[in-house]
Amino acid sequence: MQEKKIVTSKEIGIKIKKRRIKLGITQEQLAETLDVTYQQVQRYENGSNRLNVENIQLIAGVLSLPVSHFFESDEKVMIVREEASPYLPAQESKLMRYFGKIGSNRSRSLVIQVAQLAAKTTEKE
Repeated sequence: MQEKKIVTSKEIGIKIKKRRIKLGITQEQLAETLDVTYQQVQRYENGSNRLNVENIQLIAGVLSLPVSHFFESDEKVMIVREEASPYLPAQESKLMRYFGKIGSNRSRSLVIQVAQLAAKTTEKE
């Protein structure tokens, strides 16, 4: 019988870090989106803190990945694989892409503040 490999917190953390960097998102920005400290994001990325199901789903959403990405083997020996599809709706994916291109932390903070304000306005309607 073939032994199943358990994906470690460190392996998940490495995938989070790679994707975050690819999208041009800082640890601070990811932390703010997840409503945790940047130190917590560091602990997720280095595998010293385990992620619960809820946090894995949140991170997958922010990084535009399916949750299954964190549990896939890096070895490409899968016989059947689901078709990759964007995890976020088109508008959210577009927003994340543009957000990743903003170089200034001040400008990024401004975009976050506008989004927070718009979300609060929408909640009241």
